[in-house]
Amino acid sequence: MGAINFKIECGAPHSAKATRGERAGILSTPHGDIHTPAFSPVGTKASIKGILPDEVAKLGAEVVLANTYHLYLRPGEQIVKDAGGLAKFMNWKGSSRRSSDEGGPTITDSGGFQVFSLGAGFGKTVSKFTSKEAPKEDAVAVFDEEVATQHGQLAIIDDEGVSFTSHLDGSLHRFTPERSVEIQHALGADIFFAFDECTAPTESYEYQKEAMERTHRWAERSLKAHRQNIDANKKQAIFGIAQGGQFDELRKFSAKTIADMGFDGFGLGGSFSKKYGDDSLESALAMLKELPETMPVHGLGIGEPGDILASIAAGVDTFDCVAPTRLGRHGTIYTKNGLVHLKNEKYKNDFSPLGEFTYAYVSHLIRGGEMLGATIASMHNLKFILDLVAGAREAILNGNFDEYRTNFVREYYG
Repeated sequence: MGAINFKIECGAPHSAKATRGERAGILSTPHGDIHTPAFSPVGTKASIKGILPDEVAKLGAEVVLANTYHLYLRPGEQIVKDAGGLAKFMNWKGSSRRSSDEGGPTITDSGGFQVFSLGAGFGKTVSKFTSKEAPKEDAVAVFDEEVATQHGQLAIIDDEGVSFTSHLDGSLHRFTPERSVEIQHALGADIFFAFDECTAPTESYEYQKEAMERTHRWAERSLKAHRQNIDANKKQAIFGIAQGGQFDELRKFSAKTIADMGFDGFGLGGSFSKKYGDDSLESALAMLKELPETMPVHGLGIGEPGDILASIAAGVDTFDCVAPTRLGRHGTIYTKNGLVHLKNEKYKNDFSPLGEFTYAYVSHLIRGGEMLGATIASMHNLKFILDLVAGAREAILNGNFDEYRTNFVREYYG
């Protein structure tokens, strides 16, 4: 038996040909069960910004996700390992449904998205936003204090891995599939991801195909590096990620290739943006038809409420996204009727309830730059998304998910 076990409690494929559809399940990990569909708050640096771990659990979260790139750079994976792993390091105990001296379930990404996708991204081969917007240089970029808060400013790709600079001090680092797996073994999350090349949605078919093939080779290397570590195999599960950019043909081929490799689960990755005329979420969800029905699927970076429900309908089981807390920190909250921007003038005198407080009070905190305002708004948003997904799970079990989704979408986007 592997590190995880996925049991589907209730499912509803939409046609005789479909192998997936909305389903409720239990994803059992060494640190406890995750009742799916489930949303994972993002603790980039082993911290859900502005919210204590116990409070995150009280909101209904059963699992959290942390960022390999950031934890590698600071404090370093060895410190996290010496602390007893990610869960113990951040004192994450999971929800009240269970208790564990070792902490609650955790996930880490591979670091690939941060290395490739964020920042200026100079490189011999490609910038991960778009190769048309950045000069190509063979040398290491000189560190500039003006970009100190951004991600790595250099991404030089070769078939073995990628060299990149730290956003902290400009120092040069290198990730290979084997190194990414080694770091994630040290971090000790229940679920982690194979190292992949995340491409920009504007890249050509030729480059997307090249990057996809490289991702497949890196996936094989990541999987081999993990399977060779007998101890890690007992404690951690590895998920593969497909690529292919905006091209359906490549996406489907990549999904089938990754599914056939023997991963413990599947990461639905890629760029989900209609900005480039690409209905990429719908296209990405079509990849799931290439997977075994019993394979658990994690939606990387899927956080828009409507997208979450569409993904659940297609058979995605778990999700993560920074949107709830990022929006909250800037004074924007979810409501059943859509987004509300608390800095708007009309909320200064709005004394209707917002949880335990009022719109006027939280608006005052946000306007004044008080940390409490960001915390309240972030907690509100996390609870909204966690409740949305928990409601979807209940609706699946009750056999009325389509009605649940339709009603939510009508009110939220109407």
